[in-house]
Amino acid sequence: MSDFDKHRVTHLENLDHEKGTYTTSPSPNRDSSSLKDDGHLELPIDPALTDPAADRALLRKIDFRLIPYLSFLYLLSFLDRANIGNAKIEGLDKDLNMTDQQYLWTLTAFFFPYALFEVPSNILLKRLRPSIWIPGIMLAWGTCMTLMGLVENFSGLLAARFFLGVAEAGLFPGVTFYLSCWYKRREYGLRAAIFFSAATVSGAFGGLLAAAIAKMDGIGNKPGWAWIFILEGLLTVVAGVASFWMVPDFPDTAKFLTPTERTMTIARLQADAQYSAGVHEPFRMSRVWNALRDWKTWMAMAIYMGIDGPLYAFSLFLPSIIKELGYTNTRAQLLSVPPYVVACIVTVGVGFAADRTQRRGIYNIVCVSLAIIGYLMNIVPSSTANVRYAGVFLAAAGVYPCISNTVSWISNNTEGSYKRGIVMALAISWGNLNGVVSSNIYRARDAPHYELGHGVVLGYLVVALVGSVVLSSMLGRENRRREERVRNGEREVGGPVERAERGDKDLMFRYVV
Repeated sequence: MSDFDKHRVTHLENLDHEKGTYTTSPSPNRDSSSLKDDGHLELPIDPALTDPAADRALLRKIDFRLIPYLSFLYLLSFLDRANIGNAKIEGLDKDLNMTDQQYLWTLTAFFFPYALFEVPSNILLKRLRPSIWIPGIMLAWGTCMTLMGLVENFSGLLAARFFLGVAEAGLFPGVTFYLSCWYKRREYGLRAAIFFSAATVSGAFGGLLAAAIAKMDGIGNKPGWAWIFILEGLLTVVAGVASFWMVPDFPDTAKFLTPTERTMTIARLQADAQYSAGVHEPFRMSRVWNALRDWKTWMAMAIYMGIDGPLYAFSLFLPSIIKELGYTNTRAQLLSVPPYVVACIVTVGVGFAADRTQRRGIYNIVCVSLAIIGYLMNIVPSSTANVRYAGVFLAAAGVYPCISNTVSWISNNTEGSYKRGIVMALAISWGNLNGVVSSNIYRARDAPHYELGHGVVLGYLVVALVGSVVLSSMLGRENRRREERVRNGEREVGGPVERAERGDKDLMFRYVV
């Protein structure tokens, strides 16, 4: 393949595996002998582009480079934001002379900046290099976490939590968007599930790690909870430095791929109706307004809100809930592990099944229903400690899979790289903003049934359930409308660049229900 053809494949319109050609827009430097009847070029491609074995090898290479390390980064992120719950068990609130309401404010202080900076962060990730932006925000939040171990009063902890939210805002929406630029739609769900399962691993690992680190109580005249913050923060700083070399850029410039592999990656994405892959998209504010005018954006925000509220309530307060069942500090930390293990297994299983079936709405509906049953088992006044603990397993198995499945659903149905990044960030930021509610509804005086907290969480889950049913139905109806228009002979005009601009509004784009 000539250098010219390698460049032009970034404007791929159609990849024909049987003929071994790709169709692209014409160039004024080409003669008309290679033009098709519709005015586009049909050019030969490298045989590797049509070789299934080469495609599988490329996918494995991308997987091994991206998924393990990015999952590790998210494990650190979730560990650092949620370890305040473990620190509270070790006496954080007592040592800093905090009231119950002040502790809730330290949780709340994280979520406002975390939600506010997610959309700007995704725009900056697209405009800048991932290999610079992601390590940079890691260094920032690792520093904040380390300094949390040095605070001596409520005000210091509040300020540290605020800046932790600012720094961490870019990772989850950034990486989920970043992964969508590498994988086909039917490949994305499993990878997103594996990535997000790091949150469940951090829940399990966080309890074990906190129990171990807390035994350093008194070393250096520091309490055990301070060492939890210091050591986990320093680990993030080290990972941030390593990330300058470990995080690659977008597919068209990734240095760990050969030129042919970069071409293959772009080609396979564009053949999957990801029209913006490899196409330069200048940022314009109109892309933000287009995302806001799309009804699917608001549906996505409602569904993600209904899932994310319960997620934060679960991760922040599970250790305290288990402790209220009558177990000691260390035993409470350890008993928080099994529900996360179950959640991890179910999350990956749902990601795999949804990719294979290319149906995501039904999995949201089933998992949300499971979570509702789990929370009902906890709120019923007559439920015993064992029943409530069993309900925790159902809640975890229902809430966690819905996060990655909903993110995958949003990504699959939003085309245009800027639009996809903006819509994903809007949904995730709105969901995270509801962490403010989640962090203020589990009051110590409501133990052990936490009627207020569980009641609000159940309300969130109903919103997610209804939203998933409605969105799935509306997407299916829109697909049928487009198929009818095609049968009636309707066609879009323009080439690959125009198709990339239309994105998911293109007549040939089909939504994942």
